[in-house]
Amino acid sequence: MADQKFTVERLADPTFFQENRLPAHSDHAFYADVAEMARGESSFCRTLNGLWHFHFAKNLALRPQGFEAVDFDCRSWDTIRVPAHLQLEGYGRPQYTNQTYPWDGHEAVTPGQVPQRENPVGSYVKYFVLPAGWENAFISFKGAESALAVWLNGHYVGYSEDSFTPADFDLTPYLVAGENKLAVQVYRFSSGSWLEDQDFWRFSGLFRDVVLYTKPVVHAEDIWLKAVPQHGYQDGCLSLDFKWRTAEKKTITVEVLAPTGQKVLTKRQELTGQTSHFEAEIDNVALWSAEHPHLYPLVVSVYDAEEVLQEVIPLQAGFREFKLEDTLMKINGQRIVFKGVNRHEFDCYSGRAMDPASFEQDIITMKRNNINALRCSHYPNSSYIYELCDRYGLYVIDETNLETHGTWQKNGVLARDENTLPDDHDEWQAVILDRAKSMLERDKNHPSIIIWSCGNESCGGKDIYAMSEYFRKTDPSRLVHYESIFWDRRYNDTSDMESQMYPKAADIKAFLQEHRDKPFLCCEYTHSMGNSNGGMHKYTELTETEPLYQGGFIWDFVDQALWHKDRYGHDALGYGGDFGDRSTDYNFSGDGILFADRRPTTKLQDVKFNYQDFTLAVDAEKVVISNKSLFTDLAEYDLQLTLALDGRVLWQKTLPAPAAAPGQSATVSLAELPLTDTGEECVTASLQLREDKPWAARGHEVAFGQGIWTVDEVELPAAAEAVECTDFGTEERSLHYQPQESLHTYTDKPLHIVQGDINLGVQGEGFEILFSSAQGALVSYKHNGVELIEEMPRPSFWRAPVDNDYGSRRDFAVAQWKLASLYRRCVKKEMRQEGGEWTEYNWFGQLGIKEYEARKISVRFTYELATQPAASCRITYTVCKDGSLKTELDYEKVEGLPEIPDFAMVFTLPADYDRIRFYGYGPLDNYADRQQGAKLGIYETKVKEEVEPYLLPQECGNHGGIRWFEVTDNRGRGVRISGDTPFAASALPYSAHELENARHGYDLPAVHHTFLRASLGQCGVGGDDTWGAPVLDEYTVKNDSKHFGFYFKGI
Repeated sequence: MADQKFTVERLADPTFFQENRLPAHSDHAFYADVAEMARGESSFCRTLNGLWHFHFAKNLALRPQGFEAVDFDCRSWDTIRVPAHLQLEGYGRPQYTNQTYPWDGHEAVTPGQVPQRENPVGSYVKYFVLPAGWENAFISFKGAESALAVWLNGHYVGYSEDSFTPADFDLTPYLVAGENKLAVQVYRFSSGSWLEDQDFWRFSGLFRDVVLYTKPVVHAEDIWLKAVPQHGYQDGCLSLDFKWRTAEKKTITVEVLAPTGQKVLTKRQELTGQTSHFEAEIDNVALWSAEHPHLYPLVVSVYDAEEVLQEVIPLQAGFREFKLEDTLMKINGQRIVFKGVNRHEFDCYSGRAMDPASFEQDIITMKRNNINALRCSHYPNSSYIYELCDRYGLYVIDETNLETHGTWQKNGVLARDENTLPDDHDEWQAVILDRAKSMLERDKNHPSIIIWSCGNESCGGKDIYAMSEYFRKTDPSRLVHYESIFWDRRYNDTSDMESQMYPKAADIKAFLQEHRDKPFLCCEYTHSMGNSNGGMHKYTELTETEPLYQGGFIWDFVDQALWHKDRYGHDALGYGGDFGDRSTDYNFSGDGILFADRRPTTKLQDVKFNYQDFTLAVDAEKVVISNKSLFTDLAEYDLQLTLALDGRVLWQKTLPAPAAAPGQSATVSLAELPLTDTGEECVTASLQLREDKPWAARGHEVAFGQGIWTVDEVELPAAAEAVECTDFGTEERSLHYQPQESLHTYTDKPLHIVQGDINLGVQGEGFEILFSSAQGALVSYKHNGVELIEEMPRPSFWRAPVDNDYGSRRDFAVAQWKLASLYRRCVKKEMRQEGGEWTEYNWFGQLGIKEYEARKISVRFTYELATQPAASCRITYTVCKDGSLKTELDYEKVEGLPEIPDFAMVFTLPADYDRIRFYGYGPLDNYADRQQGAKLGIYETKVKEEVEPYLLPQECGNHGGIRWFEVTDNRGRGVRISGDTPFAASALPYSAHELENARHGYDLPAVHHTFLRASLGQCGVGGDDTWGAPVLDEYTVKNDSKHFGFYFKGI
């Protein structure tokens, strides 16, 4: 055949997106025999992963021309790993940008054109010898960003765009005996780059597997497996549609196993022609769902006309039905609720060239945290992820590799014009349809995929509508999704569901009151940037009251950050701008419910709770369990009941959960709870796996609820009766009750007061406290001779802003409270003894220099704050006989001041006090609007472990519902704060201002102190979005008059 030629000028032609690429096909594997299949090693395939010879050029003009020729020596070139991104192998630099195109501001480029001054080119060369017995050879590039041209032995083979679906080529005409030279050029920017403006790191290179393969004479080029329930979901129809390499006669044998392993079908069928159909019925099928991902393994054995085995093909069938019915999305006849997450295929070591082992761990993490759905944002993922979703059970939105955000939205404003892509441009329709087809054809056999998505944030128009129609006509068994018709309603039928990004829960409710023609889906919601996900429960609660609202997908799963070296050579996670990349959107890629290294964030605690399939309502008499699952009876789980008094576990029992079908409830009596002493009782009801699952072991908690109440009076049982309450079965236990640790040590000895000239000293058993009239503050608290406070306690009205504060410019709106926390002056000093009146003074000596005894003494200081208009606060200290320092902070409302980020007192302790023990909500940090998943209990942790390693340091470590909170050294010495009513507290190695000043974790200073904070309440963290949405009003701290009191005591 005559050689074709490739020229780089064609990179700028949107109608030129492939040449000689083989038709897209299913991603099935094929083996020479059953033994190979069992090993998972096919003699038909050989990976070309590994080291390739490599040349890097900054732009097209500098690329090595003619390098594909056999006599062009490339062996002296550098080598590069495949798969990998060039930018992570030392060539060029990674760049993070959200919607701005990478070349913007560097070179004027119009849609469809490509940059000339900086368009990196990677030239790859691989020498290989064809395995013995191969009579033909094909190559598959599973992922190449953004375009590649291929040559073999100097002959041009073909070209392809679309970074995220395979590009297969036939190498057979150009093979030679012995060594073959495979040459590939990968271009960072092509016309296709205008369609790949996703919110992610911008890379290039061969970043997925490269596979060399051969085909037997009789070979199934493509298979479409369909497993359709029928007869009221009782039985199933299994069909296979084949496209064959040749039309000659062949015979197939299909063997099907049930999910339990027994054989349910063996059928042999003769076939002719290049397309053929196979069909069989299976009785009493087990349906596939995310809750019960029943898969039927099947093996297709292919024989030629002489009955010689040609290939063995393993497949997995999942019988399920997904459709619109009664304006609702239903899976197997039941209304589905998506408890989903978006996920970029990304890790902090290798970008999108991920280790497949990470895929499985991601899916396991999702399942353990009650996530039931995955949106592949915003491109087709590696095939393996869909296999895992089939096996573990996740509903998948598979998304076309299409995003043109920067062509139609500028700084958040709709700017649709003639440059908007693809819109109604005829020259762009074929390329986006090609991308849709490449995805559908590869992924169509995965039962986990129930929705095809037309891409992301590409506005509207007839081109995308044409894509949606392609999906519907080609595959009516799935629904079609597209969000951005929100911005362009001309083709509103593009999407089968109303899909929106980041609407507030109240706005969804209002929308559905007016529009009831489609179900509603949040394809992105509860933006997880930094300390976020506040108010998520408003959305999940709405799924229970509004049938048309069918859930959403959190943005997103894992922070996109990359390991690099800081200026001192230490490993650090870097975000946009840390690699010299401009333009950039900095840490806007840090939106994960997991950190970049896959450690869970504390946000995951609430995600798991809000997504649980069971609600457990607990009161003093019973537990009512509501089953919100679709296909799982409550009786499949165990129920663990735990009774605690003042945080101490007294009794625990595990029993089989009662029966309750999906949509039903069951009640468990608490009549056998043992009697306790007076105090605060808490019963925790925990629903747990009864048997091991592929994603979690027996005993894993899938849902919980707590009931909390106070026991004021109780008739204690006799000692013998108390012992009897331990007489339970083997899975039950009861701990002997020990009275709550006293928060106060009582003594009859009065306080000794030393009223000096400038200072007032208060002494008692094991403690000494000093107030200074010069400073207008508490300046010393010694316990057993050890100084506990290193700086004067101070009022704090500020927190280190979270990402949502910056995004909504709340930091600007409430900035006066930062000044108020930093700057104040004492304008009034007063003192009183027990039962006396308040007496104002300038210095204590004005009231007489003397020593005397008293049962109680109070000192208070009034401070003027650096606000406009001027405000003030008052701190009152009352010293009790046992050394408890009752601390009260008061503020009188001043009109004209904004909401208050926090209303707290901060004590600066030595850094040696680095251990925390508390009774409150935990174990992880929580906030007013992100506390659903926290449990009341007694917890222990370290001060350093309370710092969440967000890409941008910010507020963290808060715990609500605090009854008492201790910070101690390694010998148990330190401080306890407690309150008559629950409050919030934290202990961190950094102040709010140190956290705020740092742009990275490595910018934080060396640790010198522990900052103990007691708070009446802090503003919620928000999370509806990170570019304007305020914290929900009910979770803010209003500019109202406030009083906060608690006790500070050395221990």
